[in-house]
Amino acid sequence: MNWYAIFAIYVLFWVISAFIMLPFGIRTPDETGETLVKGQADSAPSNFRPATVALRATILSALLFGLYYANYVEGWVTLDRFVHRSAD
Repeated sequence: MNWYAIFAIYVLFWVISAFIMLPFGIRTPDETGETLVKGQADSAPSNFRPATVALRATILSALLFGLYYANYVEGWVTLDRFVHRSAD
């Protein structure tokens, strides 16, 4: 696997991980006791911290990519294990 493929796959894992991590730890103004600004949605987060989301996404994506790459090298799960072809 070349470096471009490794980088592209890691970025995909990172973006997916970032979306997975977005809702964790978020509090709404009702939960924090803050007042809403005119035009603000009731569900808008009042304590959004993008650096925390990025750090969590980096850790999760590194773990997932490590598993993906280990499977790529070792061949633990392959397509042949799921597709059973009968010998004619």
